[in-house]
Amino acid sequence: MTDKVVFRKPQCLTDKAFLYCPGCSHGIAHRLVAEAIDELGIRGRTVCVSSIGCSVRCWRNFDLDVVQGAHGRGLAVATGLKRALPDKVVFTYQGDGDLAAIGMAETVHAAARGEAITVIFVNNAVFGATGGQMAPTTLVGQKTTTYPKGRDPGHVGMPIKVSEMLAQLPATAYIAREALSSPKHVLAAKKAVRRAFEVQLAGGGFAMVELLAACPINLKLPPVDALKWVEENMVRYYPLGELKSPPAAPPARAAGGTGVGATGGEGAGGRTCAGGGCQ
Repeated sequence: MTDKVVFRKPQCLTDKAFLYCPGCSHGIAHRLVAEAIDELGIRGRTVCVSSIGCSVRCWRNFDLDVVQGAHGRGLAVATGLKRALPDKVVFTYQGDGDLAAIGMAETVHAAARGEAITVIFVNNAVFGATGGQMAPTTLVGQKTTTYPKGRDPGHVGMPIKVSEMLAQLPATAYIAREALSSPKHVLAAKKAVRRAFEVQLAGGGFAMVELLAACPINLKLPPVDALKWVEENMVRYYPLGELKSPPAAPPARAAGGTGVGATGGEGAGGRTCAGGGCQ
């Protein structure tokens, strides 16, 4: 009797241990990206652009060509790579401090131009690597080292919903948000990540998946409680699902699965936005 393999380490991940804090969601995000790349059979022509922050460590875990961008400039670097090497599959891996704070200009303009790039946006609502400062995505009342009494919208404004903002730009092709806080949400996140790569392979434009993540260290919570915090607080403010999706983007052919949910399929259900309107 031959054993059936149902779960294994993706080939797209190296054997190096993750250096993230206990309970950090980056490890889950790494695996979802690696599984999608393996299943689509694109490992040999995929290039990752890593950001500054906790996510900078992805270079040691992805068994791919990885280019290090300056802080917030990941999408500018990715734009150059994709335009110079259009046959490559280019994606950025960025946190909320990198993508939505110092890199907001690069993010908005790459999306407005419809650059054919896949963006993995890990939103843990805080600057994780530099000590827990307030980020553009920090929730109202959430305590940080720069706002120890909690975010005050009267002083610093409301948290920015990056996905909703980019979904309104005519040149964006695919925008989705999922969470990494439960098995159900992780499976939906995997479908969205794969779909974002499929859009690029099909010749679509800018595709981004926002992944709501936990940062137990800066939340000052045990890992399990940090996941509950994401469910009870982040998901309430940042609703999950597809915000924008191509009407008829053909799925790319899979090259074999490496883990749970390896059959692929369409992304999580949600709103479809185009031309400035949503249905």
